[in-house]
Amino acid sequence: MTYRATFTLEADAFAFLKQMGGENRSGYINELLKREKRRTLEQAILSANREEAGDQSYHAELETWDETLADGLDE
Repeated sequence: MTYRATFTLEADAFAFLKQMGGENRSGYINELLKREKRRTLEQAILSANREEAGDQSYHAELETWDETLADGLDE
């Protein structure tokens, strides 16, 4: 599904869009937005991973569950 959008650009931004987007300006903007969405998601994941790495109580909880999961596996 596609949607139409109307927005205002500064002259230099529009000139750049014309230069880079050529005849398919919508496609160019669409690709830029997809890349930005992916970059934002990657940053959020990295931030969450850093937060998790520093959470000692979370790691202690994981160790407890690792022990629980391993109970009886050798038998």
